[in-house]
Amino acid sequence: MAVGLGPLPTLHPVPGFELGIASAGIKRPGRKDVVVMRCAEGATIAGVTTTNAFCAAPVLVTRERLDGEVRYLLTNTGNANAGTGPDGLVRARRSCARLAALAGVSEDAVLPFSTGVIGEPLPVEKIEGALEAALADLKVDNWAQAAEGIMTTDTQPKGASRQFEHDGVTVTITGISKGAGMIRPNMATMLGYIATDAKVTRDVLHALVRDAANKSFNRITIDGDTSTNDCCMLIATGQAALPEITAASGELFAKLKQAVFDVFMEIAQAIVRDGEGATKFVTVQVNGGGNHQECLDVAYAVAHSPLIKTALFASDPNWGRILAAVGYAGVPNLDVSKIDVFLGEVCIASQGGRAATYTEAQGAAVMAREEITIRIELGRGDCSETIWTTDLSHEYVKINAEYRT
Repeated sequence: MAVGLGPLPTLHPVPGFELGIASAGIKRPGRKDVVVMRCAEGATIAGVTTTNAFCAAPVLVTRERLDGEVRYLLTNTGNANAGTGPDGLVRARRSCARLAALAGVSEDAVLPFSTGVIGEPLPVEKIEGALEAALADLKVDNWAQAAEGIMTTDTQPKGASRQFEHDGVTVTITGISKGAGMIRPNMATMLGYIATDAKVTRDVLHALVRDAANKSFNRITIDGDTSTNDCCMLIATGQAALPEITAASGELFAKLKQAVFDVFMEIAQAIVRDGEGATKFVTVQVNGGGNHQECLDVAYAVAHSPLIKTALFASDPNWGRILAAVGYAGVPNLDVSKIDVFLGEVCIASQGGRAATYTEAQGAAVMAREEITIRIELGRGDCSETIWTTDLSHEYVKINAEYRT
């Protein structure tokens, strides 16, 4: 349904980063389901991965190799290679070894990524059979094709791109993501790949990807389920004719950080907009918290409530459900008499009950929109947090009930 999500914007090529797409037929013949990405020699890479204890085999292999000299990223869809035990590790490493042999690099220079059904053996032979075609397809302008190649239950590809000028040199940041269900990234089934031609040291890049992911991918939720396969990678190819960024300071770093944050936010919110069965894009903003964690606790209590999510789907301003979620969020010594709750610009609850000025017609008018903001003022302090989520529709249940069929 893709709420407010249109065609892909222009995705600028990033010098020193190429993408190739091929078909392995993992779930169905002809499906472009293998993506190979090649980084220029000397590029730096940093990433964040899922905190799920049952993390997938490719996540474990990627973690082992992330601090080395990475040259290739290998992604397959249709099979998560998660919940597959030691055999999953063997298959993940085998697919990397085949790509390394074809590309003439060491096995440790290849990072694997998988997404799809959990608990089934990775069809490594099919992936190996597609690698030559993917390598032959490597191009700097294949971002849009790669965005389609990493999709699973997504209805639309997701990507964003920014450019800025510094000392007469153009710097590019482009990224793609996938994900529509099993979404509550806690990293820092979604994948994100963002590349820039800036030259950045590994330590600075690691801090930047953690910070960017925390403000974007770690602030979205569709169903509260943290995938076994979540990964987000940031690659700096170093091809721009500018000095290396060695510290998180200075004008060049500030420009890069803003552009990276913009790309992260756009492709993270695109995942929510394309949430499985979503008909609403919902912003949950919590202000006036005593600390950031209690703001997040309240926001996620609201965003994960099935009763609130189904009311959103029905465009029903059942504000009592919001109050209930705020109340059970676990904030200690919560004084409900200080809390105000808004639907859009309409105050629906104040001082522990229904706002004196509120009418059902006002609430219904806001709930009929495709994009809705729920704002909660706690009146406890100066901290604020914002997350993004969806409603819960019949279609979400149908998609996930039929996922393996």
